[in-house]
Amino acid sequence: MGQRTLDGDDISELRAAYVRRVTEELPRAARREDWPISEDHCFARVVLDNVFGDVWYDHVDGRPAYEHLSPAELEAAVALADRLLEAGRPAVEALNRNSLRWRGELE
Repeated sequence: MGQRTLDGDDISELRAAYVRRVTEELPRAARREDWPISEDHCFARVVLDNVFGDVWYDHVDGRPAYEHLSPAELEAAVALADRLLEAGRPAVEALNRNSLRWRGELE
């Protein structure tokens, strides 16, 4: 039995795709290509902050975040993770800067 929205849509595959990108594929690419971040929680932060254009936990009620995202938010997160995988280091650096700026960690 999958995870369903109130409309009855099964989003378990979408959630699994997000988790796979953030916990496996992005960290593996980061180690292989020497990206500035390499930990799964850093990729989750970067992806979700950029999906919301702000600190993600100001927009998501509940943890883990991916269990509380709408289908559209999950789709955006997977697409953004795919963009990072395709574009590599320049995209990771740019989106990480966005995230750090929204968090007040960059001037």
